[in-house]
Amino acid sequence: MTAATPRFEPDDRTLMRGDAARGRLVFAAAGCGSCHARPGQSDPLNLGGGLALASPFGTFRVPNISPDPIDGIGSWMAADLANALISGVSPAGEHYYPALPYPNYTGMRIEDVRDLYAYLQTLPAISGRPPPHDLPLLFRIRRLLGLWKLLFFDAGGSEARLNGDPVHDRGAYLVEVLGHCDDCHSTRNSLGAIKPSTRFAGGPDPEGTGFVPNITPSRIGQWSETEIAEILMSGRTPEHRRVGSSMVDVVSNITQLPQSDRLAIARYIKSLPARPTPHP
Repeated sequence: MTAATPRFEPDDRTLMRGDAARGRLVFAAAGCGSCHARPGQSDPLNLGGGLALASPFGTFRVPNISPDPIDGIGSWMAADLANALISGVSPAGEHYYPALPYPNYTGMRIEDVRDLYAYLQTLPAISGRPPPHDLPLLFRIRRLLGLWKLLFFDAGGSEARLNGDPVHDRGAYLVEVLGHCDDCHSTRNSLGAIKPSTRFAGGPDPEGTGFVPNITPSRIGQWSETEIAEILMSGRTPEHRRVGSSMVDVVSNITQLPQSDRLAIARYIKSLPARPTPHP
């Protein structure tokens, strides 16, 4: 029951012939460069990894996902990427830590996975492998992640609430799946899983460096769809402030998407259920 179970076989035909141009938009919407770009340099496509992610469970080191065949994922097949994102399983058959937001990515459309794979193959190969995760001995036992998945991981599922409006439903996919916005804008329990009652209502920064704001109507209900879309384009809020912290990277990514996607995100955010901000 706790074994790492990949969903895709190496010869899965549904993952063949991706479109790199569309994959570039998936890459931006999913924020891949924000985590996997090598720290200390300005090129978001230098995907050598190495960013340190602090957490209550130790420090995770973001891996190299450039096409380098030794240190990156250049030897991966499209099925390997699909299993990582949708199943949370590595090519070696081990569970990934949910520092990789596969609990959200598991809802990705197959065409987006194959397009993302095609795009990643066009990027420069970067040599060098980051240091290993710095975790207490207990948390190094990856088989235990199988128990975590049994409790908190819905393979192939999504929290997206669809209502038949194409704009709203596109926003649901961008917010709940690719953008994994609840990953930051929620509070977590002692096992690192999101508390459902706090989704999008804010919470302590996952890295312990502040408090991420509530983005439900309880906090930003007075903002219009146009104003939310403007934040995602310029970083300026209706209150004449500028976004900060990791949201700067989010805005940088979302500016690469078409305006229709920013409006879709805004419509979905406006539709979220109002929830009170948890106490810090």
